[in-house]
Amino acid sequence: MIDIRAWAEYVVEWAAKDPYGLLTTVILALTPLLFASALLSWKLAKMIEARDKEQKKKLRRQENLAKVKRN
Repeated sequence: MIDIRAWAEYVVEWAAKDPYGLLTTVILALTPLLFASALLSWKLAKMIEARDKEQKKKLRRQENLAKVKRN
């Protein structure tokens, strides 16, 4: 089983001895996650825009049908 306390001590010691190495490692580890987050956010925005556009189209169609039925 992993000894959390020993691992934490190792990380603190590593950060004290080589802070730029630790920072570089953390940034390299998080970069793919940030890219994935950006991609998924972009896809979600596109899906929301498409849904809104479709809803507006349906609303306009219903309004036009209501106008035609009135006349």
